[in-house]
Order: sequence, then structure tokens, then C-alpha cells
Amino acid sequence: MSISFCRKKMSDLESISHHINDQISSVQRMLDLSLADVCPDKRKNLNRELDAIERLLVEFEKSVGQQKDQLSHLKALEELTGNNLASLQHLKDNVPAHLPQKCPQKENEQIMKQNQEPDVESSQQEIVKSKLKSHVKEIPFITLAEFEVIPSYMKGRVPYDEINKAVQNINATAAAKYKIVRQPVKTLNNHTRKLYQRFKDQETKDTKGQYFVVEDDFRDFTQMKVDKRLHGILNMLRHCQRLQELRGGGLTRYIIL
Repeated sequence: MSISFCRKKMSDLESISHHINDQISSVQRMLDLSLADVCPDKRKNLNRELDAIERLLVEFEKSVGQQKDQLSHLKALEELTGNNLASLQHLKDNVPAHLPQKCPQKENEQIMKQNQEPDVESSQQEIVKSKLKSHVKEIPFITLAEFEVIPSYMKGRVPYDEINKAVQNINATAAAKYKIVRQPVKTLNNHTRKLYQRFKDQETKDTKGQYFVVEDDFRDFTQMKVDKRLHGILNMLRHCQRLQELRGGGLTRYIIL
């Protein structure tokens, strides 16, 4: 029920009130004009008027009670609506730029299970193997709950959105790097062949089967600044078990977990 409807009802009540007052005034005039000796017909008319006024008063009191209940209901509804609007506005103003995604590793496990089914056709098996071969492991986004438990000395002034922006850049770097690694050497130009050789030289027995990137990869494939702030973000990603550092040969490798 709207406020305008309630106002209309209140206006109706005011009209009834005026009508009752007019009736009372009419009865009062009849009493003033009548003498002590009132004829039976006038007495009957007077009684009818009084009865009509009494019925109107009863209806009036009933309507007033109903309007009070409706007004109370409308106030409660208005308060509830205001709270809901405030909550919706808060949600709208605080939607994170990056939402957690399903872990690719779980998708791989599902694909492997499909691959192990005895009734899967050979062509489907080849498609599954091709998807696994072309897939590059990605870092899942940091959730807000994870971000909030990172120690303050480690976070510094880095906001929540920035750490997930770095996650995007790291994933993009890994995708670009391993796209080159998986290409036949004879299809590469001079620049990408040098990159390919560098990637291979950086691999060790400890990185076998792992996906990793180094600082030079950030410089080659993204616009990220390799500075103290980035090192702080990488440290936070290590704390959240998204990365693992592997040092050796004067190089720091960031292994994607």
C-alpha cells in the first residue's frame, strides 16, 4: 500500500469528520430552535438524526483504527525498503573487480577421469590429450577472505584489486611463455627463438613438470614494473600458496602452484 493511498484515505476521513460536524451543528440548531414543548414529529426527526450521527461516529472510529494500523505497516515497510536499498547500494559499490575462478587443476582431473572411461572413443581421447597439452596452469585469484588475513606488514598499502591485477599479469606471462616453448623451433623467428632458448636454459631438474616465470618474463610480456612493490605482491602470493620461489644460478624462478 503506497503513501499516496494512505493520504487519500486520510483525506476521506477528513471529509467524514466535516460531515459529522455538520450533522452535529444541524442537531444543535434544532435543539436551540425547539421550545420545551416539542411535537412528536420533530422529536422523531431529532432521534433519527442522533442515530445517524452515532452510526457515523462508530464508522469513523473504525476507519481511524484501520488507518493507524495501515500507517504503522507502511512505516515498517518503508524502513525495511530503506535497509534493503542501503544493502544493495553497498553491494554495488563493493563488487570486486576480480572474482575467484574454478581451479584449472580440478578441470584437468575431470578430463583425466573422462579419458580413463573404457567407452570413450579414440577421437575423443585425442581431443582430451590435446587440451591437456595446450593448457597452461594458472594462479587462482586471491579471495577477499584470504587478502584480509595477510599480515599488515606484508600488505603495506597494496589494495585488494592490485594483487589480483598482478595475478592476471602473471597468468598472461605464463601463457605467452609456454606458447613459445610448445612451438616447433623451426617455426620461430629470430626473436622468439632466442626467447625459446632462454626459457630452456632456465629449466632445471627441479622445474621439470612445473610452470614458472622469472622477472625478465614480466618485462617481455607485460607492462608490470619489476620493483619493490611487485616483490611485495609476489611475497603475498607466496604467503597465500599461489607461488613458490626457487633460486639457483643467480635467478629467482616463481613456480605456479
